Amino acid sequence: MEAAATTHPELGEVLVPAADLERRVSELASEISTDYPQGVLLVAILKGAVPFVADLMRQITVPCEIDFMAVSSYGSATDSSGVVRILKDLDSPIEGRDVLIVEDIIDSGLTLHYLLKSLRSRQPTSLEVCSLLTKPERRRVELPVRYVGFEIPNEFAVGYGLDINEKHRNLDHVVALNDDS
Repeated sequence: MEAAATTHPELGEVLVPAADLERRVSELASEISTDYPQGVLLVAILKGAVPFVADLMRQITVPCEIDFMAVSSYGSATDSSGVVRILKDLDSPIEGRDVLIVEDIIDSGLTLHYLLKSLRSRQPTSLEVCSLLTKPERRRVELPVRYVGFEIPNEFAVGYGLDINEKHRNLDHVVALNDDS
């Protein structure tokens, strides 16, 4: 499917090939399994984290549960407004639980900063972050991110759950959006 990236006019350079994603997800699952021998609650952030959390949880070897949150923080299609709205909250309480937020990408960090503050107030035993991608040069707040898949350059990325106007989530790799799109 990677070859398809070069045939669609709005898609540019492959940032993370499918084979690298598969390898790194396996490594992250191994680290998480070691760090949480009693199990962990995965909180996936919709919609972008769905492919990542699905692949990740299949490779975690300790008991894990999953819940979902949906948040909105984008004023325009590509820049965070810094104003976060929870569109879908957790179904279950997290008090006394080991919780791992599973995120597709950390850009400015504003959304995740808000989520961490909100979820900490619910008194989990532990609260950590696993992000498939991060853009360190875009970060506007300091964040404790325990698990990172890949650092990518400051380009708008799509694929493997990431989208532009709901398109390209289905790619099995991560690709930069062309500047002229």
